[in-house]
Amino acid sequence: MINRELIRIKIVQLTYAYYQNGNKNMDAAEKELLFSLSKAYDLYNYLLDLMVAVTQEERHRLDVLNQRAEREGTQPASPKFAFNKFAVQLEENKMLNEFLEDKKLTWKDDIEFIRKLCNQIEQSELYQEYMKTPETTYDEDRELWRRLYKMFIETNDDLDALLEEKSLYWNDDKEVVDTFVLKTIKRFDPKNKNKQELLPEWKDVEDKDFARKLFRSTILNADEYQHYMSEASRNWDFSRLAYMDVVIMQIAIAEMLTFPNIPVSVTINEYVELAKLYSTPRSGGYINGMLDSIARHLIDSGKMMKEMPERSERPDHQPMGRNVQPTGRMRFVHHDAPVEAPQPEEDSEDAQPSEAKASEEPEEQE
Repeated sequence: MINRELIRIKIVQLTYAYYQNGNKNMDAAEKELLFSLSKAYDLYNYLLDLMVAVTQEERHRLDVLNQRAEREGTQPASPKFAFNKFAVQLEENKMLNEFLEDKKLTWKDDIEFIRKLCNQIEQSELYQEYMKTPETTYDEDRELWRRLYKMFIETNDDLDALLEEKSLYWNDDKEVVDTFVLKTIKRFDPKNKNKQELLPEWKDVEDKDFARKLFRSTILNADEYQHYMSEASRNWDFSRLAYMDVVIMQIAIAEMLTFPNIPVSVTINEYVELAKLYSTPRSGGYINGMLDSIARHLIDSGKMMKEMPERSERPDHQPMGRNVQPTGRMRFVHHDAPVEAPQPEEDSEDAQPSEAKASEEPEEQE
């Protein structure tokens, strides 16, 4: 489940924190990185269990309604949603139940939130239309929960606040994790019964190595990477760059130099998108130009064996010298304004999706 998009986000956050921490211990920082990634997998399972918690609350409500109907001699309530075929299969899933038991994760202490969520679902047109139909197929039951998740869980301020109380990591992770929960819903197959496989924590060992290598390269080669930034910003005062811009570009250079199979365009696009989320409004365009200049210098000087398309020379980004060598540690200049990483902004309507995402699993669409 942990993909490279999430890894890059975590490394931006952890690299920023590393430089803010007076006690710079590389081993401890790497453990923190891997722990923060494992918390994303906790959230994935916890959000799957949220659908189970809603289903169990709905069964309790069904029992209450049926007891009243029996006393009053009226028609019993429909068990359709409380025993939704997909939800029952998810409730019985062995992988999910074993994980929740091991991690001691439960929604039992948040019954008021669960009840409010049930109320919102029951009042929705989607739910009411579903309940009008006498019978539904497994596929229809599964599709109902996919749509309910997008409508009431993917965007839910109360849930965001609750998750923030439970873990400092989870709010930053939720947007990415939601896409994996939706993907899991679509992959459920009734013939697999309680042995339906959930997404693994790591797709393969390669992704875990990617996280370790990228983080270590970013920190251990900081002098060299910051020097390339300084040389590429000749028309700018490097010392006045936003602190987060420096962090993001340092990681991007590390990725370009450490992973020969990742195209330069993919790396640049990924970190331009991260700059839009975590730095200043103008950072995306500036970082794009800087990384383009640095990448061309690395190729021209033989430090990087990758290809880039030809371009016409731009006056605002002078070419870097061919014989540039690191000349010592560059100094981050700490300014009060940019130190706190801004909250993510909404992408502009004309923002283009990064090329890297094409190589990842596609995001869910309505």
